[in-house]
Amino acid sequence: MSAPEGQRRGRAIAMTAAEVDDFLGAERTCRVATVGGDGRPHVAPLWFVWDGAALWLNSLTRSQRWTDLARDPRVAVVVDAGVEYTELRGVEVTGRAEVVGDVPRSEAEDPELAPVEQAFARKYGGTDTYVPDGRHAWLRITPEKLVSWDFRKLGTPRAT
Repeated sequence: MSAPEGQRRGRAIAMTAAEVDDFLGAERTCRVATVGGDGRPHVAPLWFVWDGAALWLNSLTRSQRWTDLARDPRVAVVVDAGVEYTELRGVEVTGRAEVVGDVPRSEAEDPELAPVEQAFARKYGGTDTYVPDGRHAWLRITPEKLVSWDFRKLGTPRAT
């Protein structure tokens, strides 16, 4: 997860793996970028779960995002936070979206989705039970590239 060799400042502000896990576990909204049929980008906010190895998106199956990813699974996702420059932090994940489970998600048990759905229910519903609505399905994004930044590591900027 470290920055390329020529980016000294990037390495200085990169999050550790534990910091990435903590950050993605706490933040609630990501922005998902897909490629439309006309080649133009499409970006939309979405809730997500991070399991330490993959980003899981619970997406409407009748959405521009779903249509785009069915045609071209390449995706970029950004999760960020902070207001002031010295507070900015975030994670960018790029990879390919993979459909996991029923489309749309049914109430049938799926051992692969059970921990993800429980984490999603806890994060967004305050309960351990995920209830499918017949409109959403799961997308897993295993990072091909993960970049992080935490400007708080820069310290207080010096007055000039």
